[in-house]
Amino acid sequence: MPAGRQAGSSAVAPHGAQAVWRALAILGGFTDARPSWTLAELAREQRLSKPTALRILSALELAGFVARSGPAGAYRLGTAAIELGARAQRATSVSAAARPELEWLARETGETSSLEAFYLGETLILDEAHGHHLLGTAPSIGTHWPAHATSTGKVLLAALRTGTLEPSQAAQARADAPLRRFTDRTITSRSALEAELDKVAEQGHASVVGELESEFVAVGAPVRNHLGQVVAALSVGGPASRLRTEARQRCIRLVTQAAGRVSARLGFAASPSRR
Repeated sequence: MPAGRQAGSSAVAPHGAQAVWRALAILGGFTDARPSWTLAELAREQRLSKPTALRILSALELAGFVARSGPAGAYRLGTAAIELGARAQRATSVSAAARPELEWLARETGETSSLEAFYLGETLILDEAHGHHLLGTAPSIGTHWPAHATSTGKVLLAALRTGTLEPSQAAQARADAPLRRFTDRTITSRSALEAELDKVAEQGHASVVGELESEFVAVGAPVRNHLGQVVAALSVGGPASRLRTEARQRCIRLVTQAAGRVSARLGFAASPSRR
């Protein structure tokens, strides 16, 4: 909850729950940009009297949700808040967070959607949802593909190249993997791949058109954790006959939106300047 929201307003607070609402608003005021507050600052920001703000902060301090640096020091989040956040992160797995979006993508596009991550140098399909088209891809959870020829692999390799890939994923990556040719459109030049990855990093999504199979098209976008690190990639793929330019552009928009929502469930808060 952003700082400055009027927790005590009768327009937003449930009847009889103003104290709880105000406490949550105060906790929401502690952000990466503003990790500490004095009593006077918090009271002013939340539009509360100092006695009211002090009463709420004293209860939060007693419960360990805030702490002070000395008797008259500024308040910051306490160990109970840190522990609660860590439990929330552990309870929200990437697969669980992505499942509703995989199903949404399959409904919206009619194509197969997938969640993929690095495993032993290749992209591994962690989960997928199938669209309504009779002609599509076969079930493939658990299969893996060379990263340079897939949209998800390009997304993950781009994150590796820019240093934004989550460390455990980076440990599974192979930046020097052989660039095997699958079709006449497969990227097999290291310099060409690096240029492609720079483009992917800049635009925030990746595409493959006939690079893994001659008639297969896919688009992918990154999924980020609460630290902004890329932990997986979402994709939509299908036959080239259906995913021509206009349909492919629509899929890019939808995949990017879905990946953003999964990232938000994992705690990522995008800044206006960061995709």
